[in-house]
Amino acid sequence: MSEQKKENKWFVINQTWLVKNIPFFLYLSALAVIYIYNGHHAEKTIKDISKTSKELRDMQYEYKMVRSEWMFMTKQSEVIKTVAPFGVKEILVPPVIINDSTTGKSGQKN
Repeated sequence: MSEQKKENKWFVINQTWLVKNIPFFLYLSALAVIYIYNGHHAEKTIKDISKTSKELRDMQYEYKMVRSEWMFMTKQSEVIKTVAPFGVKEILVPPVIINDSTTGKSGQKN
């Protein structure tokens, strides 16, 4: 009979202890939810970073390709070839300097 009383007493103590500690269990549950959310958020952020870095590599490659094409197209010989169908020719004679009699040799007024 004394064993039965001990079991009942132990059960009551456990039930009372559980009821008293409900806020603590709710706190632990909230921490678990936040921990899980943080893990998912970190994975999403890592995926976004890797996606952005891949896009950046692609854009850097595209920039270098466009820049090299532009540098090639702006060479003097390539410009001459491009404008030749329009009748524009390269000037081989240096320009003539016109001096005004009211200015000095340097082209500035005295």
